[in-house]
Amino acid sequence: MTANSRKILVTSALPYANGPIHLGHMVEYIQTDIWARFQRQRGNDCIYVCADDAHGTPIMLKANQMGLTPEELVSKVSIEHQRDFAGFMVNFDNYHSTHSEENRHYASLIYERLRDAGHIARRTITQAYDPEKEMFLPDRFIKGDCPKCGAKDQYGDSCEACGATYSPTDLKNAYSAISGAKPIEKESEHFFFKLADFEDFLKGWVADHVQQQMIHKLQEWFDAGLQQWDISRDAPYWGFQIPGEEGKYFYVWLDAPIGYMASFRHWCEQNNVNFDDYWAPDSTTELYHFIGKDIAYFHTLFWPAMLKGAGFRTPTGVFCHGFLTVNGQKMSKSRGTFIMAETYLKHLRPEYLRYYFAAKLGSGIDDIDLSLEDFRLRVNADLVNKVVNIASRCAGFISKKFDGQLDSQLAEPELYQQAIALSETVAEAYESREYGRAMREIMHLADKANQYIDTAEPWVLAKQEGKEAEVQACCTMGINLFRVIISYLAPVLPAVAEQAADFLNIEGFAWDAIKEPLLNHRINKFKPLMQRVDPEMIEKVIEDSKQDLLEAQAVVSKAAVKTELEKEPIAETINFDDFAKLDLRVVRIAKAEAVEGADKLLRLTLDLGSETRNVFAGIKSAYAPEQLEGKLTVMVANLAPRKMKFGVSEGMVLAAGPGGKEIWILEPNEGAQPGMRIR
Repeated sequence: MTANSRKILVTSALPYANGPIHLGHMVEYIQTDIWARFQRQRGNDCIYVCADDAHGTPIMLKANQMGLTPEELVSKVSIEHQRDFAGFMVNFDNYHSTHSEENRHYASLIYERLRDAGHIARRTITQAYDPEKEMFLPDRFIKGDCPKCGAKDQYGDSCEACGATYSPTDLKNAYSAISGAKPIEKESEHFFFKLADFEDFLKGWVADHVQQQMIHKLQEWFDAGLQQWDISRDAPYWGFQIPGEEGKYFYVWLDAPIGYMASFRHWCEQNNVNFDDYWAPDSTTELYHFIGKDIAYFHTLFWPAMLKGAGFRTPTGVFCHGFLTVNGQKMSKSRGTFIMAETYLKHLRPEYLRYYFAAKLGSGIDDIDLSLEDFRLRVNADLVNKVVNIASRCAGFISKKFDGQLDSQLAEPELYQQAIALSETVAEAYESREYGRAMREIMHLADKANQYIDTAEPWVLAKQEGKEAEVQACCTMGINLFRVIISYLAPVLPAVAEQAADFLNIEGFAWDAIKEPLLNHRINKFKPLMQRVDPEMIEKVIEDSKQDLLEAQAVVSKAAVKTELEKEPIAETINFDDFAKLDLRVVRIAKAEAVEGADKLLRLTLDLGSETRNVFAGIKSAYAPEQLEGKLTVMVANLAPRKMKFGVSEGMVLAAGPGGKEIWILEPNEGAQPGMRIR
């Protein structure tokens, strides 16, 4: 770090600890990681922290459904999250959890300071209550018919069909999404943060610290009047108990952003850094939050107001981004475009996606689209054909003819000066999060480098006597242009940059190091840095994503259906004629065997009497193969064959049960014979 380096703390929104990371999540973490890596490359002191958002009703219910304690679920998911982030080279300085003593401390401290300053109100409210589960129901756990358009199975706060917002008490035919019981109304005392106390402060703060596109949206909330924010929940609830209050807990959204402070405090204690240097109200350090536009309300109104009221510094900037679509549409499980991070990483390099997102990202809040065909073509054209191609075209000549030694001077010093003159343009684009503009500038430079090599034709010169000096000169020039380009791309392609540094025989890519070209310098033997994206790789990702859905659907418990917040709506009602098309047959399981590479699948050979069928069934957790052979069961015999990762499945075996080891294949009555149709 230099004497004039900036001190920066940067965060990403905390992923919720009840499910896996998907590519939609990765937009934010890749965007933030690129920015943090760029700051470090420039010589700034940049700390990047994050944590799992580990509290709330959904986690409590999901843990119960899985037979785990909330702590066990949170711990399990944290391991998976950190694995996926590491797979995409997201380089956190600290990754923590909101279920931590640091978070308990700061949540209680901020609440007590707000309370003592008169910013907390108490009043009795009426809420929906599940009489079977004996718990108050959050809005998203109440479902019913929309009071505006009549659409069925809508959540308690808004209608996905017509977009209307309303109170859960307005729903028609309301029911608990947990038990199915009809909610009743019950009174309870709650605690409210008086957001309007900070209206004047927030109007001034928002104007200087939030993107212009978000300011317009925030103005709507100011115009409507800032409402008091309910920061409490009643037991049973998974979270921190409010100090001095029995059966009252902090709402998850109160302690979630405080998780930024908690994670940083955890890092400070490990690295002997003064926490107050970054969080005191007079701190001169910089604090930036990268978040999705859907949670701007919490981060640009409640969060700075809480910090202000509790005597802490407020953020230097809150950077919102848009959502991810795939092939122009919302991510879809059935189309195989709801892609988990783990699934992607099984088949494709993380740098491909890091570069593609960078090429699409700007500083605004517009959504970005992952067009899978454009993804393949752009990665191949830009990274393989342009960037890596520069080194591969020059390195062989330097190694074979000059023992890896670069020339003592540049063949085209003016071209090199043009390349390094781009430094501040690219840096400004990174700084302002205009990554797409940065990538365009870098690829334009790569085009110039390739044009230079095309004109110099070292492969032609190498065949001519007396042209050795020209070969060394033009290849030295090409290698130096490659170094400049990789230096600019290092925040986006960290692993490629590391490999390139080894090839170039340099320590790394400090931003200003390119001012001095590599002359009279020995490079190492070139090894391929990146392979082209094959269409089959993308097909495998899609097929595996569909397989993820099939395996998830193979075992669906009743509780899971009731508590899963993100499940797709129930399919349209069918009539009897549709149902009659199903050909349900008794079959004998002639053979059962495990499927290599699949956690939940067994391959079954089914005897229908007149023929045999190959079917994959997600029942490995409940049955060993030898337990199934010889049994009679029921299958859907006229289901169209489906090509899967492990082969073709020619039907479906019917099973039931709550999941795990409790899955039961449907067995027909005694006397049934293979091939017999069930009517």
